[in-house]
Amino acid sequence: MFIVTMLEEGNIANDESQKKSKKQLKKEAKDALKTLKKEEKKLEEIASGDSVEDYSKDKYGSLGMIQSKNSHKMNRNFTEIKELNVNHIDKMIWVRGRLHTSRAKGKQCFMVLRQQENTIQCIIAMGPLVSKPMVKFVSNISKESIIDIFALVSKVNLPVESCTIKTMELHVQEFWIVSSAKTHLPLLIEDASRRIKQDEEPESLQIKVNQDTRLDNRVLDLRTPANQAIYRLESGVCKLFRDILNKKGFTEIHTPKIINAASEGGANVFTVSYFKGAAYLAQSPQFYKQMAIAADFDKVYTIGAVFRAEDSNTHRHLTEFVGLDLEMSFKYHYHEVVDIIGSMFIEIFKGLRDLYKEEINIINEQYPVEPFKFLDPPLKLEFPRAILMLREAGIEIGNEDDLSTPDEKLLGKLIKAKYDTDFYILDKYPLVVRPFYTMPDPENKKMSNSYDIFMRGEEIMSGAQRIHDAELLIERAKHHSIDLEKIKSYIDAFRYGCPPHAGGGIGLERVVMLYLGLDNIRKTSMFPRDPKRLTP
Repeated sequence: MFIVTMLEEGNIANDESQKKSKKQLKKEAKDALKTLKKEEKKLEEIASGDSVEDYSKDKYGSLGMIQSKNSHKMNRNFTEIKELNVNHIDKMIWVRGRLHTSRAKGKQCFMVLRQQENTIQCIIAMGPLVSKPMVKFVSNISKESIIDIFALVSKVNLPVESCTIKTMELHVQEFWIVSSAKTHLPLLIEDASRRIKQDEEPESLQIKVNQDTRLDNRVLDLRTPANQAIYRLESGVCKLFRDILNKKGFTEIHTPKIINAASEGGANVFTVSYFKGAAYLAQSPQFYKQMAIAADFDKVYTIGAVFRAEDSNTHRHLTEFVGLDLEMSFKYHYHEVVDIIGSMFIEIFKGLRDLYKEEINIINEQYPVEPFKFLDPPLKLEFPRAILMLREAGIEIGNEDDLSTPDEKLLGKLIKAKYDTDFYILDKYPLVVRPFYTMPDPENKKMSNSYDIFMRGEEIMSGAQRIHDAELLIERAKHHSIDLEKIKSYIDAFRYGCPPHAGGGIGLERVVMLYLGLDNIRKTSMFPRDPKRLTP
């Protein structure tokens, strides 16, 4: 009985063992198939040149937020794109810039790296030092991100016409994100940088970024090569203005921008709360320049903000702009000052032409325009002559009428046609259209010792001989219905003896706009303020 039972149990165990073996075999077969597929995939990856192990993992990634940790100090020598030359070929360099464009193609990715207005082509390709995951990582970086790359400078066979560096490219071996940009940008730098075409193709076919979109996203818009060049040239105007006047013995001064009376004697001022009272934002540094002359500074200039509460929504008006103002004493005739101002402008134009060729060329790539023309010495016409030229062109205008904007533009065209110059001085304006502190013409009481200066038919400077006699100044102030109490300190400055003097105020943004032939002053104001815009 016992033997029979043991045999029966053995048979049962043997059946279960056979059943289990079948299940196990099925499982093992399934696992073997998976392993086979993995091996096949691995073989495919190896055959394609991709390794299972990312051998470039230490050569790319994000640096994380740079917070100036001591442990993160690196002694890397970075090279500027604009400094690249033949001596860099076949050398490894570090470069930091923005990812301007990126285009993945198979096992490589073509990029354009941008530093301000300078660009260079970069290539990252899979190879012994660059893995496929690294190429994939680089291909997915958003445009406008700031990156560090370690790359080999290589000579190209054909010029890279789309970049400022045309004879070289960078072969990337390390790639690090310094600051990542959002994937979706409110405007594309390529679109904002496109050449402005005139009458070349229908408007509907032109890819443009409108002005409001540009100004609403000004930080992005300012990254375009043309804008980078515009503001370098604008900086150059200020530098030349300073350097030229310093050489002529001028002293730079800084004047108040919060004042207790309208400096131009008009209503177009911004009123601000000032403790328990009210004050005004200065329309010009006029009073203080003159007071400096009365204080024996002889020749002064200032560069600073000027405010005009004019509801003028035009291509050339701003409510806040940068004023380049100067004032100087003279011996016997205000033309001594006019000649100094005229020669100063000629020196500025020559300086821009000679020192900022690269910037001008970059700007002309996007905004093509005829070069600015000027005569040396500059053309000087009297106001009555301008009136006569306009009348001969069919314009009805009175002897004492001020010039309207259309009149100025037409006059500019007439002068350009006759004298071949974009720059001229118009002298002897009617007294009725000038501020109260303007010296009357002693030979014609209806006229004044005042002048405006024009570029491409638009005014960029207004100036005059100032009244330096307290009694005559009071008389003219009363004529203009100005509250004498509010300008008492200004009038008193002339009671203690003041040399004859003259000067003027220049609008920086207008000078740059018209020198470059641009169509809107907002292109030359970094963060423009007008009646409809207070941001950004």
